[in-house]
Amino acid sequence: MVTNKPVPHGYKQTEVGVIPQDWQVDSLKRFWVVTDCKHITAEFVSNGISVASIREVQSYFVELKNAKQTTELYYLELIEGGRKPQPGDLIFSRNATVGEVAQVCVWHPPFAMGQDVCLLRKKDPNFSSDYLQEVIRSPVVIEQLANLMVGSTFKRVNIEQIRNLAVPMPLPEEQRVIAQSLSDVDALITECDRIITKKRNTKQGTMQELLTGKKRLPGFSGEWEVKKLGEIGEFKNGINKGKEDFGFGYPFVNLLDVFGRSKIFQGVSFGLVNSSGAERKIYELRKGDILFIRSSVKPEGVGLTSVVNDDLEDTVYSGFLIRFRDFGELDFEYKVHCFNEEEFRKRVIDSSTVSANTNINQDALKNLQITLPPTIEEQKAIAQILSDMNTEIAALEQKRDKYKAIKQGMMQELLTGKTRLIGSY
Repeated sequence: MVTNKPVPHGYKQTEVGVIPQDWQVDSLKRFWVVTDCKHITAEFVSNGISVASIREVQSYFVELKNAKQTTELYYLELIEGGRKPQPGDLIFSRNATVGEVAQVCVWHPPFAMGQDVCLLRKKDPNFSSDYLQEVIRSPVVIEQLANLMVGSTFKRVNIEQIRNLAVPMPLPEEQRVIAQSLSDVDALITECDRIITKKRNTKQGTMQELLTGKKRLPGFSGEWEVKKLGEIGEFKNGINKGKEDFGFGYPFVNLLDVFGRSKIFQGVSFGLVNSSGAERKIYELRKGDILFIRSSVKPEGVGLTSVVNDDLEDTVYSGFLIRFRDFGELDFEYKVHCFNEEEFRKRVIDSSTVSANTNINQDALKNLQITLPPTIEEQKAIAQILSDMNTEIAALEQKRDKYKAIKQGMMQELLTGKTRLIGSY
């Protein structure tokens, strides 16, 4: 982190970059005791003492809800030598998810550390656990860990490397002020996440009611119909080509273009495939076509859909996809929602077959049923409500992402002392 730029007055150049003169920078072991876990194979039981390992340190605080449990005897062995976690300690993952760090709180019941984590305990009780947690999650430490990690399948660092991590340490009062400022932004992010989850759950319930006719919108009447997809449209598997035909030619929509996208737009940078004029006619994509994923490693991925938003000129689609083109009974926006309704998704997965991957074929899709309102107008009205809910959720997600970007900027400024907070020094 050493640069050729002149060091401002009141600052100094260190191994972690330019920091204020009154800050210290040294190895973590100077400020915190770093204790390794005890490498024994615990005897796990259904009702005992929780053992916190890698997955229990993925959140800000240690999460013991789904932790494995061991006997009282093994617990006593596991906590020998200062390994009994106390409030204010940090549990640090040193294998697989290297650098994840969670804090021990007063409300935690007694628990032991499992393998692949270590315990950090402050030497000065005035030090801020929140501050160190932020430093470990910042580029100051992340970059050091990236240079230290070894391993192919799982990355790891050893206990001495953790002890020797270089960390910047302001005086305790400034630590607390910095941590509080970052915590305030975290609170905004958490609140956004809470509201987003609530809105998504509300939307899911609304979808189940509106897309099945359990709840009717004002002004609409008449009987809904249950129809098989094969009765209201036709299916076509995508194009298959050899590897020598990819990387040049004409646009090609593949499986990854469908994952996580409700719509596919013109102008997206698709891959290329060597396709003939006849193939581009057979495997064309028009506005309103639905692309189903026909094969997925995970069951929840099979049958996911995207609606083609534009006529995609000279564009074909992969053999891992199935095109569904309806005969005109479905409103465009209605299609965006009806194939993602929870009950429909469950029936798609139930209709799939499992070998190396989870797969679904045309015959299974043709026999899937959907419930349709008697008019296109009612479809449009339902789709509008659900689209408005999506817009509201997207706005909240954008707001949350803005807060996350603000926090990243604050971390760069506050954890290096570029910006000093009033009253912190």
